[in-house]
Amino acid sequence: MTHRAPGADTAARPHPPLLGVGITQQPIGAMDLDEAVAAIRTGPQGPHSAAVFDFGGTVVAGFDPPPLMRRIVRGRAGRRTLAATLLGSIRGARSEGEYERFLQHAMYTWAGVPEAELAEIGAQLFARTVHGHLYPEAWRLIREHEAAGHTVVLVSALTRYQVRPVAEELGITHVLCTAMSVQDGVLTGHVDGKPLWRNGKAEAVRRFAGAHGIELSRSWIYADAAADLPLLQLAGHPVAVNPDPRVVLEAAEKDWPVLHFRPRQAPGPLDYARTLAGFGGLLGGALFGVAAKAHTKQRRQMADSMLVHAADSTLRGSGVRVRVTGAEYTRAPRPAVFVFNHQSQFDIVVLAEVLGTGFTGIAKKEITKNPVFGPLMRFVEVTFIDRADKAAAKAALAPVVETLRGGLSVVIAPEGTRSLTPRIGPFKKGAFHIAMQAGVPIIPVVIRNAGEIAWRNSAIVRKGVVDVAVLPPIDVSGWDPADMDAEVEGVRQLFVDTLLHWPKDET
Repeated sequence: MTHRAPGADTAARPHPPLLGVGITQQPIGAMDLDEAVAAIRTGPQGPHSAAVFDFGGTVVAGFDPPPLMRRIVRGRAGRRTLAATLLGSIRGARSEGEYERFLQHAMYTWAGVPEAELAEIGAQLFARTVHGHLYPEAWRLIREHEAAGHTVVLVSALTRYQVRPVAEELGITHVLCTAMSVQDGVLTGHVDGKPLWRNGKAEAVRRFAGAHGIELSRSWIYADAAADLPLLQLAGHPVAVNPDPRVVLEAAEKDWPVLHFRPRQAPGPLDYARTLAGFGGLLGGALFGVAAKAHTKQRRQMADSMLVHAADSTLRGSGVRVRVTGAEYTRAPRPAVFVFNHQSQFDIVVLAEVLGTGFTGIAKKEITKNPVFGPLMRFVEVTFIDRADKAAAKAALAPVVETLRGGLSVVIAPEGTRSLTPRIGPFKKGAFHIAMQAGVPIIPVVIRNAGEIAWRNSAIVRKGVVDVAVLPPIDVSGWDPADMDAEVEGVRQLFVDTLLHWPKDET
């Protein structure tokens, strides 16, 4: 089985850093992510080739879970116990005995529980916790395999209640996992069929391949643990990811490529210190910016000065660097509607750094409660909308058209909310209607890595680089307001394609 928590493994087997991040010598067989991507792009293409990803240790890093073996009373288990069982097992078994104990515990705890309840708890755990432990490297490889037309499969010895939420976020429709017996919508406390452990997992993939016309000799399989050696041996392109010692030996003997993914780590003292420095820089820079232009008594000039100084001070304090391509499109044409993909609160700082002056924004009403960003965004005259009241939201957007006609640009996140992962969600049409009415272009701003700098539900800022690609302006004057689904989807696809094929001329 392959579900390994970094907290459990790092002491005995630290993950080597990715290439280009301070490593001078690689283990035998190691490749970097770009080499893995190149192999996908130049290898077999089409749906008859599969890309099979093991779950824990390969797609999900795992983490230190809450205590799994809580005292269980007779009768139906409470939601906290169910959640502990679902979450705790993601860290994974490293031996057959440990996996057997997980199954026995799950069968006992889940017996008599409605399947819908377990599925609901699994989805909630993903939204609260598990999403933060998806490997960005795995995300990129999955997207590359999709682009190659491969049949992507997620496989696990765990159950659908743990695995399915991850698969849905990743856009993977084919999921193979251990099935639990269900009768009249309630779990019986037994396994339905053979658990997908060791040979059982390999056999499940073999059966899937036969049923879907997959040629395993032309396929990729990614896994990490000794229990998955039978699985890796099925593929024409086996890849050992974060391999344990037994897999390291097998990979060296058979010349398998080895990838090392970096798990997300809990914030350390330096992260907290940089965050405090960043927030101090934000507030100090904002006050300095306003004071520097206070003599003009012009709110717009003070707001622009505040944005520039606050962004610069925040980045310097937190140790974050912004790298931009297409910077020429941030200055002209103006005014414009800048649309961006939204994964982090830090996006606000990034946009201020990239766009500089002469813009305002549209944000959800809830952000007014933020003690830092709320007042600052009010000062730069951001329009706040209540997403729960569509009529009120539409009315609030009407003055934005006049704002644009007056020469001030606007930034909008067409997804409507921050995403849990780099996935580009569906685009709402409001930004495009506004641009059409105001007679200004749409300019896409694609942000990469901001979600790694500041996780979605965390206020901690980590040191690193945020990449930004500003794409050429899009003329929307000829769009039909009553029928523009295809055009909006085309803009969304630009974001997807840019994240997959990032521009090389970064400065």
